[in-house]
Amino acid sequence: MKDQQGSNRISSGVIAAVSAAVVAVGGGVAWFTTQSSNPPTPSNPSGRIEQPAQPSTRQPGNEQTPNVYWLRPKDKNVALVPQPVKVASVLPNQALEAAFQSLLAGPTEGTDSTTIPKGTKLLGLKAEKDEVHVNLSEDFTSGGGSTSMMGRVGQVVYTATTLNPKAKVYIDVNGKPLDVLGGEGIELQQPLTREQFQKDYPL
Repeated sequence: MKDQQGSNRISSGVIAAVSAAVVAVGGGVAWFTTQSSNPPTPSNPSGRIEQPAQPSTRQPGNEQTPNVYWLRPKDKNVALVPQPVKVASVLPNQALEAAFQSLLAGPTEGTDSTTIPKGTKLLGLKAEKDEVHVNLSEDFTSGGGSTSMMGRVGQVVYTATTLNPKAKVYIDVNGKPLDVLGGEGIELQQPLTREQFQKDYPL
C-alpha cells in the first residue's frame, strides 16, 4: 500500500513537472510568435525603405548667382564691373540665360553703362563642359567705334563666363560665327577667353 501511494506521489510529481514544462514551452512559443508577428518598431516611423544618400540632381545654377558685366569709366579708360543677378533657376543654362536677358536690357541705375545696342536679342545660349555658345541678333553689330565694339564683346565674354571663368566663349550672330566686328573690321579670334580678351583687346 505504501508502495502504491509512493508511486502515486511520484506519478503526480512527474505529471506536475511535465505540465510545468509544457506551460513553459507553450509560453515561450507564444512569446516567440508574438515577437515574430510584431517586430520592434524601426527608427524610420514612415516604414519606407531608406536609400543611401544620393548626390543632388539639382543643377549648379541653383546654387550660384551669375554676374552681369557693365562698363564703368576708370581713369581714361573703362573697366568691366560685375553686378550680381538673383535667379531661381531650375533648368540647365537658366541662370546664364537670365543673366544675358538682364545684360541686353541694360543697366537700370548708377554710373554703369553698356555699349550693346538696344534691341539686341538672345537667340540661343548653350553652356556645356568648358564652352559657352552665345547666339545674338544682328543688332549686336550695329553702331559704334572700336572702343564700343570691344566694350560689348568684353561684356558678353565676361557675362558668359560668370559661372566658369576659364570657359571658352563662342559668339554667333544670327547663327554664324562673329569673325569681324563693326565697320572698322575688328577681327575676333574665337573662341574667346577672359585671359585672351585682356591680352588682345584691352579697353
